Amino acid sequence: MKIFNTLTRRKEEFVPITPGKVGIYVCGPTVYDFIHIGNARPQIVFDTLRRYLEHKGYEVNFVSNFTDVDDKIINRAIKEGVDASEISERFIAECKKDMETLNVRPATVHPQATKEIPDMIELVKILIDKGHAYEKNGTVYFRTRSFKDYGKLSHKNIDDLESGHRAEAHALKVSGEDEKEDPLDFVLWKPKKEGEPFWESPWSEGRPGWHLECSCMSKKYIGGTIDIHAGGEDLIFPHHENEIAQSEAANGTEFAHYWMHNGFLKINGDKMSKSLGNFFTVRDICQQCDPQVFRFFMLSAQYRTPLNFSKELVEDAAKGLERIVNGAEKLTDIIAKENGLPLSDKEKELLDTELPKYVKRFDDAMDDDLNTADAISVIFELIRFSNASTDTESSSAFAKALYDTLFELCDTVLGVHIERKKDDMAADDVAEIEKLIAERTAAKKAKDFATADAIRAKLLDMGIVIEDTREGVKWKKA
Repeated sequence: MKIFNTLTRRKEEFVPITPGKVGIYVCGPTVYDFIHIGNARPQIVFDTLRRYLEHKGYEVNFVSNFTDVDDKIINRAIKEGVDASEISERFIAECKKDMETLNVRPATVHPQATKEIPDMIELVKILIDKGHAYEKNGTVYFRTRSFKDYGKLSHKNIDDLESGHRAEAHALKVSGEDEKEDPLDFVLWKPKKEGEPFWESPWSEGRPGWHLECSCMSKKYIGGTIDIHAGGEDLIFPHHENEIAQSEAANGTEFAHYWMHNGFLKINGDKMSKSLGNFFTVRDICQQCDPQVFRFFMLSAQYRTPLNFSKELVEDAAKGLERIVNGAEKLTDIIAKENGLPLSDKEKELLDTELPKYVKRFDDAMDDDLNTADAISVIFELIRFSNASTDTESSSAFAKALYDTLFELCDTVLGVHIERKKDDMAADDVAEIEKLIAERTAAKKAKDFATADAIRAKLLDMGIVIEDTREGVKWKKA
């Protein structure tokens, strides 16, 4: 498998630190509200990466954190008159609900920043002892210029960064609000403000800087060097750049071998923002469309490319997924007949020579920097092959082999369900639909087409669409 490594700006062959095992760290959300659909993209993309690596036989340790101490959390807590922990715990639970809805599997570990404070304090002590950090009036700063490779991930020149900070730094120094040795230095620990949560430390009662938590939690739950560190491209600078600096300065080892970053999500061509009125939470979207359609849409583009969210594109994704579900349903109908027929010579040949070609092309697409867009194209071709290769005379064994392959690629690896969603309809409603369909079938046999058409119209008024197929009448909610 080849991965585009942000660090080197090229595709590289993936070689894990420990053969057969992979450690992945994905930066999770700050939990002060329901997660938005921009948050959902890295969660879906890197959940799919995990699934694919497991499909290839790797044992994956997948760690994704929750930032549960932050200014936004504190501000909301003050506004609601509750403890900050009440806000964070509430929205951690809501985030987990949304991820389950999108079929994002729970991480091996979901560490929370507030539960790892002692390790963060120890890391700051190490950085101070090594001359990479210093304390000023209770605040601890990282001495950025002490790390010679600063800027290697974002490919920013430290002198250019300094010139960009010069005017801002001068204004702060004049006002006495900044005591940093260098405007590029960033905060590792900061003193509490009135009403804020805090922890005891050698420097002050306070809390850690944002960048610190991921360095500590990745080391604790994966190790000193991570195979793959991932997140949205907005995190490259300064968050991931600062993670590298503080981790490598403290540990003396490479922080991560591969860096993967997904592209931005736009809304009808614009950046998502509350001021533009185009800000959507996952909860909002899942009330408007099937969550599986949303996941399928998110995987319809290669993860590094910008993705434009629009009603029309989501509708296209819904139509595409419907084609796959219909193809899977045809196979399950054949399987359900349990006709006991042995595989024919033709079926054996197709399974031995043709079906493996689709699996290989799917794997080739995924091996090419997780190209889910091309992988989905292969699944569409597999559906066409399946539809053309099966009919009412096909053996159940042949249909099951096709279905199992489709399930592995689409459901297991991409995390997109291929079984038609069973709506929570009352048993009496289902019985009534089945009764009307039976009456329509009888009317057609009696050549009473007027009655048959009237029943179809009645079903449509009930929100039920029917389709006459070689395998019988199919129905679904409109």
